Amino acid sequence: MCFVCFVVKKKKTNDHPFPYHHELELEISTLTNRGVGLGRVSLPEEPAASWVVMVPFTLPGERVRARVFRNHKNYSEADLVAVLTPSPHRVTPRCALFGTCGGCQYQHLAYTEQLNWKQRQVEELLLHLAGITHPVAPVIGSPREFGYRSKITPHFKLGRENRAIGFLRQGTRFDIVDVPQCDIATPEINTKLTAVRAATLAKLAAGDYQRDATLLLRHALEGVVTDYDAVITEVVGDLKLRFLARDFFQNNPFILPAFTGYVREQAAASGARFLVDAYCGSGLFALSAAGAFERVAGIEISESSIAFAKQNAAANGITNATFLAGDAAAIFAGLDFAAADTAVIIDPPRKGCDESFLNQLFGFGPRAVVYVSCDPATQMRDLRLFLDAGYTLSAVQPFDLFPQTRHLECVITLRR
Repeated sequence: MCFVCFVVKKKKTNDHPFPYHHELELEISTLTNRGVGLGRVSLPEEPAASWVVMVPFTLPGERVRARVFRNHKNYSEADLVAVLTPSPHRVTPRCALFGTCGGCQYQHLAYTEQLNWKQRQVEELLLHLAGITHPVAPVIGSPREFGYRSKITPHFKLGRENRAIGFLRQGTRFDIVDVPQCDIATPEINTKLTAVRAATLAKLAAGDYQRDATLLLRHALEGVVTDYDAVITEVVGDLKLRFLARDFFQNNPFILPAFTGYVREQAAASGARFLVDAYCGSGLFALSAAGAFERVAGIEISESSIAFAKQNAAANGITNATFLAGDAAAIFAGLDFAAADTAVIIDPPRKGCDESFLNQLFGFGPRAVVYVSCDPATQMRDLRLFLDAGYTLSAVQPFDLFPQTRHLECVITLRR
């Protein structure tokens, strides 16, 4: 009988410049755009140089003790062991799971300082990714610092003894933290979450699930729904917008009137007669701005969203807006709007605009572009291409749709 043995070589741990779980003290100098504290230390073999150490849940100006768990080519990652000298802006997190659950990064930072740091991070992204300095307006804060999120999607995994239903553990991609209540979700969602968790745990115990799953709780005019295919209604100012619970829609309804109003004002201030909404969804920006233009055209790859956009236009008595299902990269084909009289709103996915869309947009050459983004890093990367195509940046306005987290929305206005 022949046996074949396979030896699996364990990947060697990189112990330069620090061995695994080495503890050190350092001062935090800044926050990255991912909400992580950054400090620098001197290395014994290179005393003139400094080495970057990233420590989550720390604040600028703090002296901390940290434990290194990973070394990269030019920086190390470490866990926070203790805050030795706290920042004057440090506050007590509301959630007991803060630091364990990966959903929030800033609950330990006073809200006014969260806004200041988000403004600064947009300024830094402008400089480093677009290569320019430009005034960034103070971040417009959310009317609610907690209890604002109108949609959450808890997860669970089969085969786990702890039956956790919640969100990813900080610093992991697969481990789930049990979350019986989420402080950034609306109170109505948290009330419903108790019953949903109980029902889900009962089904798990009965073996009713065959695979890992993601639950949905969405708070809308109808109440809190848990059915992905339910039709729900969101109210934004004077508009009532209907769409499927699973469809994309901004998850902080309390700031939406100010957010959509600003986008409308920026597009209309260009003097354009026509408006194109290139990623229109169920019509949020197109219908919010329709009253400021002679004609509006919206396009969206989701056919169900376009169907709702058309219904929403009719239900709100808006007759100058048309909607087409299709790839945004083909939006200008056959469009009869004169480019010199057209403003374009774009709100692309987190990855930003793809090259084919930007080439088509630059070829059309609209009078103005209002670029809405949930990721200022990809937005500033794209901004460099707008500048090269002959556009000038006229305004940068961040909005904090996501208090207590590193995320924000940023609106930039470009003129030809």
